[in-house]
Amino acid sequence: MPAAASGWRVAGKGGFLPYGNGRSYGDSCHNDAGVLLDTRNGGAPRILAFDAETGRLTAEAGVLFSEITRHVGPHGWFLPVTPGTQFVTLGGAIANDIHGKNHHRRGTFGRWVEAIELERSDRGVLALSPTENADLFVATISGMGLTGLIRRATIRLMKVPSLSIVETTTRFGGLSDYFALAEEADARHEYAVAWIDSLAGGRSLGRGHLICGDHARDGDRSGEASGQLAGVPFTPPVSPLAGPFLKAFNEAYFRKAKAGTHSRTVPFAGFFYPLDRIGGWNRLYGPRGLHQHQSIVPFADAEAVVRALIECAKCHRHGSFLTVLKRFGDLKSPGLTSFPRPGYTLTLDFPHRGETTLKLLAELDRITIEAGGAVNPYKDARMSPETFAAGFANWRRLEAQRDPAMMSDFWRRTAMRLPAGEAGFFTDTDKSTVSRETSFTIHDVKAGAGA
Repeated sequence: MPAAASGWRVAGKGGFLPYGNGRSYGDSCHNDAGVLLDTRNGGAPRILAFDAETGRLTAEAGVLFSEITRHVGPHGWFLPVTPGTQFVTLGGAIANDIHGKNHHRRGTFGRWVEAIELERSDRGVLALSPTENADLFVATISGMGLTGLIRRATIRLMKVPSLSIVETTTRFGGLSDYFALAEEADARHEYAVAWIDSLAGGRSLGRGHLICGDHARDGDRSGEASGQLAGVPFTPPVSPLAGPFLKAFNEAYFRKAKAGTHSRTVPFAGFFYPLDRIGGWNRLYGPRGLHQHQSIVPFADAEAVVRALIECAKCHRHGSFLTVLKRFGDLKSPGLTSFPRPGYTLTLDFPHRGETTLKLLAELDRITIEAGGAVNPYKDARMSPETFAAGFANWRRLEAQRDPAMMSDFWRRTAMRLPAGEAGFFTDTDKSTVSRETSFTIHDVKAGAGA
């Protein structure tokens, strides 16, 4: 259990790690050998200052996005970048340098951070900004909590006419159709994301919905999200999110959107945070839970790489329940180890089925890295040290700025196993763990793209 974030500076055997609200899918928020520092402090963090004229807000690190939205929404402001849940903390958003459905317009959350108050075991309390302790500022943004304990931060918000969203959905029949639409959608809309049917085959491979959004001129400004629609009361012994059920669900969901393009106005919570309305949704993945694989690949050959990733999952007989495809823009993050970069990001999630799932994920890693991409650290619980190093060239700079009292399970199994002077590409040992019977290459998929 997390300990209070006070009196922590003398490190024990396993060190410390700041803990927000535990919404990271991997082990970047775990420190099983040490102590977690609870930034929620029993659920009472504070918003310290808010200027309704400029949109600047200062809050303690444990404040939730839902709490910020309720505070600023009535004044016509909204979070400039928000992930798929409103139950993340301000400190966690900075530490992971989160992205949303509008990276092409607003970049990562780190671009909106003006100042950070950081407490370290070796240097005490420090003020960080782009001009003060700048090296530590850029390391803390995307630093996964390893540079010290974020106590508070000042961010800029985004002015909006309302929090309601005009949602525009376009049904497309295959992956090539999405890529033909994506760039124009980014140019026209504040938000854009695609749901993909990962089980469709042939010319329908990659079919789905392109879902775009813009803040409505007239709409709700209360900042209050609607409550839960349902809950999952128990964990089933076997995940239902597979096999015939998943195929039937994908078919029904694809048909739910009419052919062509249609618009409607929806509440902000339904657009940004659909899973928040299903309590305990993760239980549906069964007793072993889920693995999520989020990759980013460069624009060059992106369609072929995404096709290879989807085909790889099908070949391994794994269906992804929630498959999301987005286009990242060229707005650079200030963070040292930020995941977003120009290109396309594909998110796949699978019920954990043991070694067969791990082999699939290793193969997805290989395809991603060979394409010049990266795998998202804060969605990961098993990537190799070499995969991490190949995708994040600045990891040594983060290690140099790490608070010596801070450690996470993720950092232990990746960076701490890498020689500090090596380039971090795949080793022969790492390559041998990949299943060659189901190996995909970009060239193979290009050749079969019309099949």
